[in-house]
Amino acid sequence: MTNLWSKTSVRLLPLQNKEKIMEYTVFLDRDGVINKDSSEYIKDPSEFAFIPNSPEAIALLTKNGFNVIVITNQSLIGRHMATPDKLQAIFEKMKKGVKKAGGEIKDIFFCPHVPEDKCFCRKPMPGLIFDANKKYPIDLAQSCMVGDSAKDIECARNAGCSKAVLVKTGNGKTAQADLRKKGITPDHIASDLYEAACWIIKSVKF
Repeated sequence: MTNLWSKTSVRLLPLQNKEKIMEYTVFLDRDGVINKDSSEYIKDPSEFAFIPNSPEAIALLTKNGFNVIVITNQSLIGRHMATPDKLQAIFEKMKKGVKKAGGEIKDIFFCPHVPEDKCFCRKPMPGLIFDANKKYPIDLAQSCMVGDSAKDIECARNAGCSKAVLVKTGNGKTAQADLRKKGITPDHIASDLYEAACWIIKSVKF
């Protein structure tokens, strides 16, 4: 997991094939994809609320053999709006809710920095995905990123993910306009994470 207090980020090269490659990995943004986002940030487990059917969507991916890894910017740490322990408690609530639905979140990688830090781990930079690829033998050519913002789709492209899916929940509608201005096209636009999961399963041959 990203060092909470690191002010710089070192580019990590993809892990060499020392063990069996993890095929079919799905990277998920958190806020606006799995849970309801807030302009005030999610600072406490009591503020965390799942978007309808998102735990079931992750369960569907898990049952179909996909490895689910959460990739999320969490600048509330750098802004001193929450402690690392509080953020971990929020993550635990999310993981428990997903597990209750029959799914599994294999791991969570997050960036604690504010935009002004210009770190390599803050999306749209690909550092978090490279961190995951360093820890696990992920085949990025058979991976997909799901997000609700332009920076999520850009991150997927920057990291070399095969597919990038935009969901309309969260900032999804604004993201479509942002992506058009940048000339970036997601591989699919879904109404929510559950629809995205169904599309990914059908498109398993990346």
